[in-house]
Amino acid sequence: MKIIIEKTLVKCLCSYEFIFVFVFVTWLRLNSVRWERCFIFNIGKAPIDSSKVPIVWILGGPGSGKGTQCEKIIAKYGFTHLSTGDLLRAEVKSGSERAKCLTAIMERGELVPNDVVLDLLKEAMLAKAGEAKGFLIDGYPREKSQGIAFEKAIAPVTVIIYFEASSETLTKRLLGRAVSSGRADDNEETIKLRLKTFLDNNDQVLAQYPSKLQRINAEDSVDAIFNQVEKILDPLVAQ
Repeated sequence: MKIIIEKTLVKCLCSYEFIFVFVFVTWLRLNSVRWERCFIFNIGKAPIDSSKVPIVWILGGPGSGKGTQCEKIIAKYGFTHLSTGDLLRAEVKSGSERAKCLTAIMERGELVPNDVVLDLLKEAMLAKAGEAKGFLIDGYPREKSQGIAFEKAIAPVTVIIYFEASSETLTKRLLGRAVSSGRADDNEETIKLRLKTFLDNNDQVLAQYPSKLQRINAEDSVDAIFNQVEKILDPLVAQ
């Protein structure tokens, strides 16, 4: 009798285990469709909606005056200004684990990997996403691949403002700055090399976004240049 009871209990337990497994698997199957839909829905969804918060790439060669124009844009529109150089310097000063890696890279004279720079930009933008009226991304992207990665990881750019000036004008301005600031890297030979590197990469960036590109004559006066900027940004803010 004892053996029969034990066998009966084993069968019951097995039956309950089977029922539990069956119910669990069925539940997984039913919910997997919903999870899959949610997953598909969120794939490629930008963390920032650039249709509501304008994202403006500010591009221009060294000496083009884009820094001055960024200050005027911030003063009028209240946009959040982000420079990759500033972000890198702030991260290095933070003392984080990433800061130690960045310091080691810089001490070796190597370029900071693009994905690290992009992560810093993304983190800074997400931190300000709830309060930003717009984003000014100053001097980025420098290469075509950076622009593609930015739009994939963060959001599509709204407009690209390119402050355009001739190499002769930029060289003259940088040489003048070298005299006043004593910057050793602003001699004519290094300036020409910097301009060539910038133009070669920048042309590829601009060619990628013909419909979003706005060229501004950066050889005019500061106020005249800003008048051109206002004609581009005023409609975006009014939306």
